[in-house]
This record gives sequence, structure tokens and C-alpha cells, in this order.
Amino acid sequence: MWQNLSLRGRINLLLALLLALGLAVNIGRQVAEAGPRVQAEDQSVIRLAREFIEMIVADLNEAPDPDARLNQIARDLSRLRHVSIALRDEGGSPLTQPRTDADDDTRGPPTWFVSLVHPEQTAVSVPVSIHGKPGSLLITSHPDDEIAEIWDAIVTQLEVGSVIALALFLVMMNVVGRALAPLHSLADVMAELEDGRYQARVAPGGAPELAAICTKLNHLAATLSEAIEDKRRLAERTVSLQDVERKEIARELHDEFGPYLFSLRAHASALAKQADGRPPNAEAVRKHGSAMLEQINALQQFNRRVLERLRPVGLAELGLRQALESLSRLWRESHPDVAIETVISPALGVTGETADLTIYRIVQEALTNVFRHAGATSVNVVIEPVEPAGDGRGCARVRVSDNGRGMEAGQKLGFGLVGMRERIMALGGTLNVVSGDGGLTVEALVPTAAA
Repeated sequence: MWQNLSLRGRINLLLALLLALGLAVNIGRQVAEAGPRVQAEDQSVIRLAREFIEMIVADLNEAPDPDARLNQIARDLSRLRHVSIALRDEGGSPLTQPRTDADDDTRGPPTWFVSLVHPEQTAVSVPVSIHGKPGSLLITSHPDDEIAEIWDAIVTQLEVGSVIALALFLVMMNVVGRALAPLHSLADVMAELEDGRYQARVAPGGAPELAAICTKLNHLAATLSEAIEDKRRLAERTVSLQDVERKEIARELHDEFGPYLFSLRAHASALAKQADGRPPNAEAVRKHGSAMLEQINALQQFNRRVLERLRPVGLAELGLRQALESLSRLWRESHPDVAIETVISPALGVTGETADLTIYRIVQEALTNVFRHAGATSVNVVIEPVEPAGDGRGCARVRVSDNGRGMEAGQKLGFGLVGMRERIMALGGTLNVVSGDGGLTVEALVPTAAA
């Protein structure tokens, strides 16, 4: 049953139990104190009555009619509220009728309560002797008024306490309901987020803790919405990049491959004509053969460039370290006036095929931009491992910095770096470009296969 109650129901139930327990403890305390109070009242009344009787009967023998005087004293004392006094003879037989509890007001406490707090009546016998004739006055306590006062106090406490407890319960139930009201809104917004409606928001309210949770949920929803939108843009960008890359490859095949093939076809036709019905001209054959060799060599160069764009040659066979050294060497040969320093940390270790390709592309794109736009004279390439992230995956930090002119204020990233950033984000990494007076720095964190 407890597990099926809501949080609001649990708090209200605990509050009701605490109020009921407090009221019960207070009533129980009064009931527990009732017995000693009645006993103390008994002792006090009996003691006073006994002293009073002993004082009265001390001069009884000097009265003209001691027996009549004693009977009159017994009748007068029987009218006392808290005690009853009966005259007894020498054998203990009553000479006057003692007062009983039935003679009292019947609108008193219930019998079970009287039996609980005053189970036995207290009685004391005071001996009386008139001219040598023994007798006694029996004093019996009747603390009915005290018991009634205690009972009335308990009933009043129960009634007033119940009203106060009920009022407190209603007030606290209202306060708890208002404080926990944002939980319903939180549940509704979570259901909307689960259904894909990422624009849903909850109005912060309630206790400060719940308001903070509402604020964080709204931030989480906004972040999730941005992530979904980034994912959509990334997918759209990926398709666009694939189309652009296909178009560029098709254009290069058409512009480069086509003319070379046409030239080879022309030289092959010329060679074939040299063998038609006459001795071939050695000079002409040599000329066409040399031209064909040049065309084939150009085709091979073009083929290597296309393959390099599609996938770096030797990356899988030689590894990342040697592939980057080969890339740097090619740039040094083509631009001897630019100093290129490449530092790969020995602690980098195995990064994985996907990470290797991504790191290579970052360095390749950054170096291409340096030699196309920066006008730099020095380039530093640093690749080193970083501490594992919270998910246990390690990362490689790639930093390419130059001393060129950097980017102008408000200038956007180029097509290549934008595509590279999206690729790294898809892998769970980051790419930042910082431009300053000392040049441009491209820094990327690339998740690796090794932790």
C-alpha cells in the first residue's frame, strides 16, 4: 500500500499519523497522571477529615447528651463533598447510613475511567469512646469531583486537540499540495519530451529545490532541442558534402582525365597509322611513344591526387605517424621557404582507424589553408594524448598553429574546416579555431579507440 501512494499521499499520511500520535501522547499523559492526582486528593481529604473529627469528638463526653451529639456530628459530617462519615458501634455495625456513590450526581465520568484511576476507595476508622462505651467513625473518601475534573479536562483536550489537529492537517495538506504542484507539470513536460516535442517547457514554481529542477529541465530540453537540430543539420550537411565531393570528382575526371584519354587515343591512332602498308617512321614512333608516356605519367599523378582525397595513401599500411611525416615532407618540398615542425607525442599510442583518418584530415586541411591563405613562414603541428573523459574514452589533441596573418574580424570558417568540425562533432569531439595577431591556431579534440 505504501509503495502505491504518491509522494503527496505519503506526506499527508505521515502528517496525519504524527498529529494523531501527538494527541494520543498528550491524552495518555493526562490519564497516567490522573491516578496519582486522585490518590493525593484522597490522602489529603482523609487527613483533614480525621484531624477535624478528632478535634470535635475530643470534648464529646462533656456534652449533656453525648450520644445525641455524636449522631448529630455524624449527620453533619456526612454532607461533606469529598468524604462520607458513618457511625459504627462496638461490633462494627453501622449506626448511621453511609453515603454511597449513587447518591452523587450521575453525570460524572464513565465507570471504566473511575475504575482505572480510583479502583479502591480509601477508608479510615476513627475510634470514639463515650463514657467508656466504644464506637468508631468510618471516614470514606469520595474523590468524584476530582475525577470529574480530570475527565472533563481529558474530553476538552481531546475535542480541542482534534479540532486543532484537523485544522493543521488541512493547512499542511494545502501547503504540501501547492509545494508539490510542479511535479505534475514536470511529468507532463517529460512525457512531451519523450514524444519528441522538444519545445515543451515547464514554468518554475514551488519550493526552491523544485524550481531549480524545473529550470534545469528547461535547460535540458533546450539543449536536447539544439542537439536534435544539430543532428539534422549534420545529416543534411553530410549529404550535401557527399554531393559536392562527387561533383568535384566528376569535374576533375572530366577536366583532367578526359583530355589525357583523348590525347592517348590520338597518339595511339597515329601509331596505328604508322604500321599501315609502309615502314614505320622511327622518329614519329618515338615522338608518339614519348607523348603517351607523358600522358600516362600525368594520369598516374592525377590518380594519386584523387586517391589521396578519397583516402590517404599509406595511412593504413604505414600508420598515422609515418603518414603525417610523409605529408609534412611533401609540403616542405613544394614550399621550402616555410618551416614545418611536426611533433607527435610518444605516449599517443594506438588511436584507431577512424581517429587516425580524422587526425590526418585535420592536419591536411589546416596545412592546406596555411599555404593558400596565411602567408606564414612557420607552422607547428603538435599531436598529444589528453586525460580520458568521463565516459572513459581517451582523446588526442591536434594543434596546428602558424605565424601568418590569421582571420579578419567577422570572417567565417572555410568550407573545409566547417565540414571537418561537423565530422569531429559526429565523433563526439570538438574543433576550435583561434585567430590572433600571432597567426591562426586550429585545435581539435578527437576521441580515440583507446582509453
